[in-house]
Amino acid sequence: MTSPPGNRPARPSAVVAFCPCPPLLLPAVEGRAEPETRALRAACAEAVTGLLEVAPEVVVVVGDGAAPGERFGNGDRGDLRGFGIDLEIPFDGLVRPGGSRLPAAHTVGGWLLDQASFAGTRVGVGPEDLAQLIHDLPSPVGVLAMGDGSARRTLKAPGYLDDAAAPFDAGVAAALAAGDAAALAALDALEGERLLAAGVPTWRAVGAAFAGRHVTARLHHDAAPYGVGYLVADWVVA
Repeated sequence: MTSPPGNRPARPSAVVAFCPCPPLLLPAVEGRAEPETRALRAACAEAVTGLLEVAPEVVVVVGDGAAPGERFGNGDRGDLRGFGIDLEIPFDGLVRPGGSRLPAAHTVGGWLLDQASFAGTRVGVGPEDLAQLIHDLPSPVGVLAMGDGSARRTLKAPGYLDDAAAPFDAGVAAALAAGDAAALAALDALEGERLLAAGVPTWRAVGAAFAGRHVTARLHHDAAPYGVGYLVADWVVA
């Protein structure tokens, strides 16, 4: 079930921010800011601000790239060396010797939380471990769900054009806007893989974790300026 954005519960059990994870969100990667990226960055900031309004003690960053059972936390770090930039980005606190190297999704997620000045505890996991982890955490729990839509939206997209890509992303956008957890949980994993929609495992995990719950939803952004679907939303789960 959903309710209008103005009717957010005063003390929800969970809040979810959905953000894409292109490294170009980080100004150090993009260089000169383009209007499309500025709009995406602003939408992500708005969604993460909404997530933190309820003051969660813990924010779980969930995204692709973590092995089942693997967790990221204090002292772990990502880097931008794959983009020719010698820069390390701590996930939570200072980088420690021997800390784990973050996947791109968790690197960008940690950066978004830094931009919002989140000072609480952060835990990074893959989609397989989301449901159990949030069950064990105190309410309200924060979830930062990182994932891109199809990378086959245009002729110049990384995966070239597929006519099914835009309708697939539109279905995801509709589920995010409606707070329809069941629809997210039911996304076709194989079709998502074929369309290079890297966010599908994360979206399915969030949907499964909150199916049947009352959700207040806001869709902040839905665009594919570089041939990749970028969707930004937030949910408040009663």
